[in-house]
Amino acid sequence: MDSPPTAPEQLTDLELFLAIQAQQVKALDVLYDRYGKLVYSLAFRILNNIEEAEEVTQETFLRLWQRSNLYQPNRGSLSGFLITMTRSRSLDRLRSRSAAQAKIQRFGIFSQGASDYNPALEFAMVQERSHRVHKALQQLSSADRQLLETAYYEGLSQSEIAKRHGIPLGTVKSCARQALKKLRAELAPLI
Repeated sequence: MDSPPTAPEQLTDLELFLAIQAQQVKALDVLYDRYGKLVYSLAFRILNNIEEAEEVTQETFLRLWQRSNLYQPNRGSLSGFLITMTRSRSLDRLRSRSAAQAKIQRFGIFSQGASDYNPALEFAMVQERSHRVHKALQQLSSADRQLLETAYYEGLSQSEIAKRHGIPLGTVKSCARQALKKLRAELAPLI
């Protein structure tokens, strides 16, 4: 005699995860019921903001649903993965919030001196700085220049650069550090 099907609430985390990979919405509902409070409380503890904590909670479960391949069951528990993802997304929001606040402060400082603003002079200064940066970049070896351009213009992380170019991560880190030192020396008058 066949045993009755297991209720979704009684499934293990791994079974729920496999059901999520099979795009079974009920499994996501059960997982949310099981870990939603944990995810939310961590996000709230980091962000200290109800709306942002709710958004991070939704983003965390949505990301698991959309990109279930990110979780590798052999590397740890699903709850640990959700906690790590929540922490990462919350810290990203904090960094974003800090950057936005810095922009607002800079705008405030700029607007205070707006009466002294000279667009032609500002344009000339930007052009001069741009020329100096371009000239300083040309002083680097082509490998160092390519490394920095990939990092800053394409927004790739050092590990992504290492993977793309097939070189060790340590090499990428030391080359980037040396290239930035050279640039800093070249651009010292601007800093």
